[in-house]
Amino acid sequence: MDKIRVLFVCTHNSARSQMAEAFLNDLGRGRFYAESAGLEPLEINPLAVEVMKELGYDLSGRKGNSIFEFFKQGRLYDYVVYVCDKETEDRCPVFPGVRRTLSWPFPALEKLEGTREEKLAGTRKIRDAIRSRIESWIKDKFIKFDRTS
Repeated sequence: MDKIRVLFVCTHNSARSQMAEAFLNDLGRGRFYAESAGLEPLEINPLAVEVMKELGYDLSGRKGNSIFEFFKQGRLYDYVVYVCDKETEDRCPVFPGVRRTLSWPFPALEKLEGTREEKLAGTRKIRDAIRSRIESWIKDKFIKFDRTS
């Protein structure tokens, strides 16, 4: 069976889309191939690295990918999932052959305010919301869990 190819997109590919990619590749039990990219790729957000490490995911050293480079390379996806705001989503190229696009907007880490601890708490909430959305999507749409697995 071919893996379902998914591209997660956010503005900088520095947090939300990277987290979603890691969760789907892990929780999807080998049924998915996820990548992530952004409009204006940056280095990964250190807060994202820290909160993902708490759950056993190592995002350190990862670089942001350009959605335009992926488009130029002719990469094909079954789903493109926008985890950014509608304004950013509207600026993205349309990938040929995409069966479906989904919009799952999550807050941008760059907009979190407060102390470092308050920003970490906000990042954890975003991380947990992304993980929950991924788990629901897998369960509701793709995988018929049996009680023995």
